[in-house]
Amino acid sequence: MKKTLISASIASVLTLVSFGALADGPNFYGRLDLSVSHSDTGATIQDGKSGTVLETNSSRLGVKGSETISEGFDIIYQMEFQVENTSTNSDVFKARSTYLGLKTQGGTVLVGRNDTVFKKAEGGVDLFGSRNADINRMIGGQSRKADGVWYYSPKIAGLVTLNATYLMEDNYTDDAGKESYEDQYALSATLGDKKLRVQNYYAAVAYNTIGGIDAYRVVGQVKLGDFKLGSLFQNTESQTTPNKEGNSYFVNLAYQLNGVNLKAQYGKDEAGFGKYYKNITKDTVDIDTATDVNVQVITIGADYKIAKSTQIYGHYAMYQGDYELAGIKVDLEDDNIFTVGVRYNF
Repeated sequence: MKKTLISASIASVLTLVSFGALADGPNFYGRLDLSVSHSDTGATIQDGKSGTVLETNSSRLGVKGSETISEGFDIIYQMEFQVENTSTNSDVFKARSTYLGLKTQGGTVLVGRNDTVFKKAEGGVDLFGSRNADINRMIGGQSRKADGVWYYSPKIAGLVTLNATYLMEDNYTDDAGKESYEDQYALSATLGDKKLRVQNYYAAVAYNTIGGIDAYRVVGQVKLGDFKLGSLFQNTESQTTPNKEGNSYFVNLAYQLNGVNLKAQYGKDEAGFGKYYKNITKDTVDIDTATDVNVQVITIGADYKIAKSTQIYGHYAMYQGDYELAGIKVDLEDDNIFTVGVRYNF
């Protein structure tokens, strides 16, 4: 009897050890990012309200993990939800990246909801990402989409990855059952390390037909000592509105000074697909009839880690611009945004 119990105990332990070697997770994680912001117009603020407001900046809860099903084949998964704890909207939870995938030596395939590879091609060049000075306030194509398939190649020569997003056609139709847009897919190629740790440089090219726009972008970032220099160029064209097309540019600089990350960024948009332009003009003009869009933003800020899990930050952003309507130049209302906040990761 004792031998049987001992044998069963050993077998149980070996099973647990074996399973532990094959499975990673599930791992629970999250982020709380809260800030106080003051805006003249509210055009880039979460709820679109001017004045002083509380914002939650992509706060989230998630679970992820992986399990080896056979040698060289791993099942990977993630379920992530955005948590709205300052918005007046009654929807507390919003869908974020949630997928099931298979990782092999030939690459990784995901099915579900995720950022498009066009969006991901930005790497770490957006110094104010997930906040009210995110580059999506100026440019289009920053999409997270559902009902799609993603492919990520392994790193070729330890440097280059080839990536693709394809959205299922039947899930993106209008009420009449017809295609809303052209075939929706995105492609990208990346070089180096977006976190600038393994290599001190990152570069990417990407193409997008998702969301009613055709767009391509080129991204570059390099680390030189305590400095980081970055840039992004994008051309965007509407699939449904003739002659609605233009270029967008971003350049930025970050500098580490005694643990404080100082940041400055300049952006210019001539296409009119960003949130600032759309929100600032939505009650005054049909944006599809405007021409010669010219929007600019200057953002300066800093962040500092007071602990491994906790960061405090602040920034100031100034948006301004103009467009032409029937040959007449129209100035956009300027927007000045002041933000201070704290981010906690767990």
